Amino acid sequence: MRMVSRYLQIFMTYSSPPNSVLRIAIVGPCSSGKSSLRKALNQAGYTNIRNPSQEHTEIQDRWLRVGQPDILIYLDVDYKNTLLRRPHIDLGPQRIVKQKKRLEHALSHADLYIDTNQLTANQIAQKALSFLDSLGK
Repeated sequence: MRMVSRYLQIFMTYSSPPNSVLRIAIVGPCSSGKSSLRKALNQAGYTNIRNPSQEHTEIQDRWLRVGQPDILIYLDVDYKNTLLRRPHIDLGPQRIVKQKKRLEHALSHADLYIDTNQLTANQIAQKALSFLDSLGK
């Protein structure tokens, strides 16, 4: 994991986890839960979070250019679940296929991958927080 050494350097400098110093990027297809996770992480004290909109650009490493994150979280969702979460927005399954293609580079560099298809927003947040907590131990 590319960010662990930087995180440990930061962590060893502080007596408590440096939530506000840790740079986190969250990527994934539309309706995967990025905004909800960002809100939950903010409430837990993680304040330096970016959603670089990687799914909407052909620039493969946009996630890296926007904020140079220490941790990259990838949230995945399939077409069926995007319709369940946002039934008013149906641009067809090809939209998700195209977004996942744009996200390939980010997926290959993700520090945490969460399949959100069968999870609630709280369960997604719990998985992410457990991962972040484990870095400091």
